[in-house]
This record gives sequence, structure tokens and C-alpha cells, in this order.
Amino acid sequence: MRADHYDTFARSYAETNESGLFNAHYARPAMLRLAGDVEGHRVLDAGCGTGPLFEDLRARGATVTGFDGSPAMVELARERLGPGADLQVADLGAPLPYADDTFDDAVVSLVLHYLQDWSAPLAELHRVLRPGGRLLLSVNHPRILEASDPEADYFAVTPYSDVYTFGDGHDVTLTFWHRPLHAMSDAFADAGFRIRVISEPPFDPDTPRELLPPDLGDRTAFICFLFFVLEAE
Repeated sequence: MRADHYDTFARSYAETNESGLFNAHYARPAMLRLAGDVEGHRVLDAGCGTGPLFEDLRARGATVTGFDGSPAMVELARERLGPGADLQVADLGAPLPYADDTFDDAVVSLVLHYLQDWSAPLAELHRVLRPGGRLLLSVNHPRILEASDPEADYFAVTPYSDVYTFGDGHDVTLTFWHRPLHAMSDAFADAGFRIRVISEPPFDPDTPRELLPPDLGDRTAFICFLFFVLEAE
């Protein structure tokens, strides 16, 4: 899927995810916990969207640079972050406009699962990270494919689509690429990364109960996203 596909529903996406379960109460808190102390770090927010993670990392003392393939998303990020924020439109599937060894950390939150080929994006992220730098990323959990198509082949790299309805009633079809876990780890290794952490985190404990799946019961976690912390070798 082209990143600028988001231009057609950028504001609906931003408004829904500002307080929605999957971003505000799950993906962002989990990513921030994995990032830990980033004060003084040079951080790249790759696929920054409208900038909420950029904002949180900056508030924790990081010097943050962000890009997104959607011009509309970048414009909304500028509204959020102010004119001085280091933001630009760029494509993760193409050479990135940054010098080698520029960043201490890169965060790639819920982006790679839109891409069939991970080799070029991971190579570019490795290039712009300093040796020993961290790549923190989250993707759809590979078990999600079962919910979309119970007959699908788990071991194949294959596309699947879901229809999302945003808070304003806007419906949009998003297409993702399923990867089995071993294909993810192979891609990381091929790009020169070492896996330091694999995480299947709980949702934020302060999540309003009405946002949670009604059949969750007393469980504090559910299958949704898979998180990694990688080290650039």
C-alpha cells in the first residue's frame, strides 16, 4: 500500500487513534516502555504519522527527527508539534535523506507490516543508525492472519485486508503483509540486526474498560501486536 493512501483519511485516522485502544492505550505505551530513558538520544521516528510518539519521545528529552510517506500526515504532525519540528515527507522503501550513523535509536511503530519487502527498509534503517544503535519496532502479530483467514498458510508471506471504521464513521480498507516469525528474524539478521527483546505486552493498566474487548474477562493482555528491540551490529 502506498503511504500517501493515508492522505484520503488522515484526519479521521488521527482523531480516532488519539484516544483509541490500539494506539493510545497499547502500541504507544508499550513502545515508550521499551525505549526507556532516551534523554539526550538522537531518535528517528520512521513512519511518524501525525506525531504522537514523536511528541512523547521529545518530552522525555530526546532529539527527534520524523518522516512519513503521507504528506497529509506530516502536515497534521506539524500542527501538533510546531513549525520547529524536524519533519519531512519520505518513503521508507526508498533511500532515506539522512547520513550514515546519524541516530542512536529508530522507532518504527506499526509500519513494516504494510510492506511486502523488508530488505531495503531495514538496510536503510541500519545505515542511519550508529553501530550499537537500537531499532524499536512493532508490527501486527503473525497470529492475526488466523482471524482474517483461518485457511491461510501461516508460513507464507502473504497479503490480507481488513476494513476499519473510524470514529467519524469513515470506512477504509487497509492491506497488510503477514510474515511468520522466522521470516521476521531472518530479515533482521540479513540487515545486520541482533534481536535483543521480543515483547507481547499487556495493554496499559489505565485503559478505560469500555475500550477493551467485551470477552476479555480478567485477562491483562490480548493478541494484537508484536514488538522487537534490535541492535545494529
